[in-house]
Amino acid sequence: MNPTEASMDALRHVGDELADATVATLFERGEVGTFNTLMRYVSTVGSPLPDGLPEVAREYLHVTSAPPSWVDWGEMEKARLFFIDNNVHISTALSFAAMPACYLVPHVARLLSATHGLKYPSKRMAETGQFTVYLMRPDAFEAGGRFVPAAQKVRLLHASIRHHLRREDRWDVGADGVPICQEDMIGGQMFFSMLVLDSLHRLGIHMSSEGAEAYSYAWRVVGAMLGVDQDAVPKTLDEARRFLDLYMIRHMGPSPEGVHLTRQLIDLYEEVVPGTFFDPIVSALIRHLVGDTCGDWLEVPRTPWDTVVKAVPHLLGVLETIEDRSPLGAWALDRLGHLTTVLELSSLTRGRVMHYAIPEHLKKDYGLPTGPPHTRRWTPPAATVSP
Repeated sequence: MNPTEASMDALRHVGDELADATVATLFERGEVGTFNTLMRYVSTVGSPLPDGLPEVAREYLHVTSAPPSWVDWGEMEKARLFFIDNNVHISTALSFAAMPACYLVPHVARLLSATHGLKYPSKRMAETGQFTVYLMRPDAFEAGGRFVPAAQKVRLLHASIRHHLRREDRWDVGADGVPICQEDMIGGQMFFSMLVLDSLHRLGIHMSSEGAEAYSYAWRVVGAMLGVDQDAVPKTLDEARRFLDLYMIRHMGPSPEGVHLTRQLIDLYEEVVPGTFFDPIVSALIRHLVGDTCGDWLEVPRTPWDTVVKAVPHLLGVLETIEDRSPLGAWALDRLGHLTTVLELSSLTRGRVMHYAIPEHLKKDYGLPTGPPHTRRWTPPAATVSP
């Protein structure tokens, strides 16, 4: 598959027919509140659907209750082992590269501002982190697993956002396409797969091509569960690279919402990092992973740590050597990685389970607060630097 401007333009006007129809019916019949209340009790595969659940929701949950028939479970197991071996690095890439990348797409930044609120980036971070952890558990798709119900709810959440923005005439479909369109859904899939792999490379993590392909494959399965058109989605790493490059060229740039969301993200992680001495490493890591051009677009502060953070690949190389040469060291590092990921997730969720409910209303005003978050503004460089 070779994506073109024309094929990408076509994807901008397509949503998710099944989920969109389900959500439209729930709102039309006034059943959203009932759905949200009852679905709090459906959090694992095999959970009985509660009495009183709207029939249209029951039909949707039945149709979407199983993963695609084409899933290669051997490949999914390789992806899970890849995640276990690199969970700290992957969490770092998701937090400091994939999430800021979303803010680099102006229309996506506006959408996130409308749906999650500028003051609460921890909600989206917690949802993303919890969703990834659910996906990479051994029982993700089995009885008792939490991934499938989470994917079903996220898919309806996306449909509800499309419903609200179009119904309330708060989205320029002519200029920006359908909210959370197929192009953006695939673009998001690329951010959480290819961009994460790129970040691991930038961090100096040694990866086998087999592990990288399996990790990308797992996110293709995720995309299928979230309503991505499998005829349009890249199937190989080379195809994914071409799609991601074209998507970035088409859409990435500075925006007030992107700057503000990034500032809120930095503040959030500075709160998570103990003390204040290491606070600048948050900005330094973002800038290191997204590059200076994108860092300037997002107004990520420059700090003395910008130089220090470049030594991270060397430190990780030492740790990888320990891991390769010592089974005990490998076990200890994997355990430390797991605990670090759990600590990060628990800090974001504050011990709560994220329920991915359908919002009955969006924010009435999703404009920026009065006054800029920074006084320094971005000045275009003389030459474009690749992100």
